[in-house]
Amino acid sequence: MLETVKYLIGSIGPSGYGSKSTAEQVTETCRDLRSVTAIITGATSGIGAETARVLAKRGARLVLPARSLKAAEETKARIVSEFPGSDIVVMSLDLSSLNSVRNFVSEFESLDFPLNLLINNAGKFAHEHAISEDGIEMTFATNYLGHFLLTKLLLKKMIETAKESGVQGRIVNVSSTIHGWFSGDMIRYLGQISRNKCDYDATRAYAVSKLANVLHTKELAHTLSQMDANVTVNCVHPGIVRTRLTREREGLITDLVFFLTSKLLKTIPQAAATTCYVAIHPRLVNVSGKYFADCNESWTSKLGSNSNEAARLWSASEMLVSNKDHKAVSDLLLNAA
Repeated sequence: MLETVKYLIGSIGPSGYGSKSTAEQVTETCRDLRSVTAIITGATSGIGAETARVLAKRGARLVLPARSLKAAEETKARIVSEFPGSDIVVMSLDLSSLNSVRNFVSEFESLDFPLNLLINNAGKFAHEHAISEDGIEMTFATNYLGHFLLTKLLLKKMIETAKESGVQGRIVNVSSTIHGWFSGDMIRYLGQISRNKCDYDATRAYAVSKLANVLHTKELAHTLSQMDANVTVNCVHPGIVRTRLTREREGLITDLVFFLTSKLLKTIPQAAATTCYVAIHPRLVNVSGKYFADCNESWTSKLGSNSNEAARLWSASEMLVSNKDHKAVSDLLLNAA
């Protein structure tokens, strides 16, 4: 109850910011970003677009990968009109396709850019069951597995950039408090919904993908520490905001729920604040493997803090991104469980 009251009144936390802080406010005192290159997925609308706008305002070079190049070009045009001279590169990427992820990374590497920031922001909430071209349930493929492979393939570049520049690299995984809505064996459930439509529940599938983001952060932070890499990774819950993610479920019930909870909703500038804070604020130097909400460190679910589950998911993910046989993928998931 106390936490809800603090959220509603925008009470600030130890960071000096709270639920009412905006992305511009939390980056006002940050260093100039003209030497920084950032990749932001899902930047064509909503929280991702605001994150891109604010980082461009602070001077960062942006790489905006998107499934719709038209939408990405429109985002770029809006930013450039507000901040002339912004350095923005639009590239093609469909996170639900592992082949598309590999092609994007290959094209990005050909540009010979450094890479300081990777913001894994893109998200999908699909009420209709679908399977990706790689044989994975679509929500999980888009929200988690594509980002897992993207991060894996870009990690070497990030480590090299940090070493050459002396500036710590940062990875931000955008999750959700909804990750705590799932309990049980996530890998077994993923195997079931990747094979059988009857087992599919849209909210549960979304919760699984967001839990995977949390566990990925935990295991990646451990891996980076073992490598002694000057790169950190943290996870954020942006808050509840009505974006394109929820508009897929528009209707009388959804509209009523959003009306009744309107006092809990954030504006998009407020929802982008935690991502921007974790991405560039100097207070977060050497902070890794943590979960943030309202620009302050917070707590994950019990399952989200389970090191064994994080390691188990990592192993399964490594197998998934290297397997091209659709039936073998679902068999692999069920056997891994």
